[in-house]
Amino acid sequence: MRVNRAVIDRLVSNGVDTVFGIPGKQSLPLNEEIGSRDDIEFVVSRHETAVSHQAWGYAETSDGMAATVVIPGPGDMNAMNGLKNAYNDCTPLLHIAIETEPDLRGGDAIHETPPDTYDPVVKENVLVENPESTAAEIDRAAAVAQSEPQGPVRVGIPKNFLKMDVALAERGSSSVEGRIEPDPETVSRAADLLASASEPVIFAGGGVRSADASDELRAVAERLDAPVVTSYKGKGVLAEDHDLSAGCLSGSASPELLSCLAEADIVLGVGTDFDALGTRGFSVEFPDDLIHVTLDANDIGTGYDPTIGVVADAKLTLSAMDDALADRELESSTRSGVERARYVRERTAERVSELVDARDPLTSVGALSVIRNVLPRDAIVTADAGGFRVWGLNTFEAYGPHRYVNPGSWATMGTGVPSAIGAALSNPETPVVALTGDGGLMMCLHELHTAVAEEVPIVVVVFNNEDYALISDEAGRSYDLQPQEYEWGDSPIDFVAVAEGMGVDATRADGPDEIRDALSHALTADRPSLVEIRTDPTEPQASEWMSE
Repeated sequence: MRVNRAVIDRLVSNGVDTVFGIPGKQSLPLNEEIGSRDDIEFVVSRHETAVSHQAWGYAETSDGMAATVVIPGPGDMNAMNGLKNAYNDCTPLLHIAIETEPDLRGGDAIHETPPDTYDPVVKENVLVENPESTAAEIDRAAAVAQSEPQGPVRVGIPKNFLKMDVALAERGSSSVEGRIEPDPETVSRAADLLASASEPVIFAGGGVRSADASDELRAVAERLDAPVVTSYKGKGVLAEDHDLSAGCLSGSASPELLSCLAEADIVLGVGTDFDALGTRGFSVEFPDDLIHVTLDANDIGTGYDPTIGVVADAKLTLSAMDDALADRELESSTRSGVERARYVRERTAERVSELVDARDPLTSVGALSVIRNVLPRDAIVTADAGGFRVWGLNTFEAYGPHRYVNPGSWATMGTGVPSAIGAALSNPETPVVALTGDGGLMMCLHELHTAVAEEVPIVVVVFNNEDYALISDEAGRSYDLQPQEYEWGDSPIDFVAVAEGMGVDATRADGPDEIRDALSHALTADRPSLVEIRTDPTEPQASEWMSE
């Protein structure tokens, strides 16, 4: 069988129905095969940085996995940003990279880079050494990508292999459902600790989403009457209008949320690595009694010393803990979990009320409030990095584990639009809205055209303050630089005009009523749309405002 056909056959057999990429001379044999069949789609992007973010968005909002195809060298290295994002977020994808022919390696052939260049940004880097092994290596890569902890896997295939007709080796079947079960005795000890606590709190990370463990998380939280605080990547794993939702731990979290964690007598951290980003360099205070559930044994003790460490799947562990707690008498609480969670939410609302009500100029907090009220509950929201996202972590409610997509500790800009395209392709019946700043949009502006060309009906909301406001604020406050040092108000960008030039329906909305009308129309347009909202470049940043 020809190797190019085998590659696509193995992608399809492993559940991949969408491939993101940019055609190149080296990858044309794969495009030829994809074009001849109707069980897999090739999405033509405009920049390789976007292809891995598109595949990331696809997987973040579904139970499926997408693939990417890039040419050697520049294409592969451009995609590294999104691969690292997926790696940090434990998001599965298959990255098919065309490699320099073996006989030419080391001779500076066009686009040549050493294959091990990509080792740090993927879960595993697979180099196909012989054409006969190609199909088996793709099967192995798919199993690795989807096994716990999940992540992106790069498969390097030399260009000259793709046109070869060879006898292909077959790999034996294996299950990707092999979840890591918790030790029963450890679960029992953890349940004893939890049952004896009067003010427990649960800290839930992205591993709860990856394990599809939201139901189990809610069950344990309700049994314990414990407030739930989430990490960046855990946002939405418990719907944030649930009575026990206390918000998201971020660099701008309120003192009340920090106190909720510090004053607990025990914290159950599940599906999280307690990374340095969310814990402010491990400075956030947690109680002495800490139960840490994670898939990576190296996470245990990295930032915090747990009383009990559990290396196991979040879904299985939470289910086992719920069963164990059902057999135990729970300590009565002095303050109910619902009351503790409500206090945090109410104080957050009080802190931002002045900003929500501001009208001239509009703040990003106020715009986010209007947007949340307009969007359907089941809408998928992808949030780019930027000042508005930091506010959104505190104030924009997420209502499900696959309904809110944002980068975690990699915190890269330029993800909003590409991830929305991926999310829309994996959820064609669900409205998908990308929230982005003007700085973030300029890093992926080209992907508006991808949405038009591929007929992907995303809605892009761009918060335009004509400034890298997060950076300008820090520059003027902490350094000998001018306020708004990095603004470009003297050379403004008309995003409506730019978007319309690419074929996007676009409009500007400068007040709450205009936002409501524009967004309501865009959600029913069934084509790519953009709503530009001008916001106050001098609005306070969340990290400063929330700490006061």
